[in-house]
Amino acid sequence: MISLAGKAALITGGSRGIGAAAVKMFAQAGADVVFNFHKNRDAAAQVEQEARKHGTRIEALKADLSKMADSKKLVEFAKERLGRIDILVANAGIWNEKDTPIEKVSEREWNQMVKVNLNSVYSVIHYIVPIMKAQKSGRIIAISSTAGQRGEAFHTHYGATKGAIISFVKGLATELSPSGILVNCVAPGWVDTDMSASVLRSKEGLKSATRAIPLGRPATADEIAGPILFLASDLANFINGEILNVNGGSVLCG
Repeated sequence: MISLAGKAALITGGSRGIGAAAVKMFAQAGADVVFNFHKNRDAAAQVEQEARKHGTRIEALKADLSKMADSKKLVEFAKERLGRIDILVANAGIWNEKDTPIEKVSEREWNQMVKVNLNSVYSVIHYIVPIMKAQKSGRIIAISSTAGQRGEAFHTHYGATKGAIISFVKGLATELSPSGILVNCVAPGWVDTDMSASVLRSKEGLKSATRAIPLGRPATADEIAGPILFLASDLANFINGEILNVNGGSVLCG
């Protein structure tokens, strides 16, 4: 029922986890996709190979989106390769597995979290909005977290960046809708990906993480990519400025 045939999408952080699942699901729905990777070229090549099975154009570019110049390069690459950009999924991000009290969070750790999780979202949107305005249409879907809604003790720098993304999305939704651009957010809870493997793939960590999830398990990457695909589709034509919670019932907020 969901088709993105003829659509061009840019997905950040597409070589693993939620991003990789989104690249493959968008390709299956008929979209041409450009995505970036930061370090792992082999993982990116694997995603490209799998996504291309659906017959659409899939290309990856190495880019460090904590740097404005790389964000600009990525957007220009996507526009050049695809001819237009209809959809942006701002997914790239990091999480520090180590519990760190705020007095132990160094300036370097704080700044790195902000650069990767927040500045990367700002910078790609900064460069992509003029393209979407010229087209008079576009979809922007940013990836936040339950940590951005309820905070996260001992990971406060992570929670702060994800909360900022939620506020950023709400402001952009009002600002950009007159230009035909819809801006929404997906907020996952625990997801079984490489980023969370250190917690979820130990017996004690899995038990602790799932204790507060009514469904009793973490999500798969595909279970997050599906709602992202929905927001990118014509089924979501009247949804704007929303935070779509995909957390198995662990954080109940509208």
